[in-house]
Amino acid sequence: MRRESFQDLKPTIWIGKRGATSVMIDEIRRQLKSRKIVKVRWLRNTEVDPESIAASAGADLLEVRGRTLVLAERRSRSPGRDSRNI
Repeated sequence: MRRESFQDLKPTIWIGKRGATSVMIDEIRRQLKSRKIVKVRWLRNTEVDPESIAASAGADLLEVRGRTLVLAERRSRSPGRDSRNI
């Protein structure tokens, strides 16, 4: 999916006042398996760390804009390949 089309992607996960709970992270993982890319939004008065959510879900953080983030299923890296050479 191209970056320009993230705008057209509808949020499928909404984080409420409880924040990113373990149930929410499990749902993100489940949706990533079927959709490959997931858009997440959260409430204005909710503290969210997009990098932490991506790490917890085992996903790549593609974009953060305002109260919205886009995650993708983590691309597997070849064993023995140094991440600095990618």
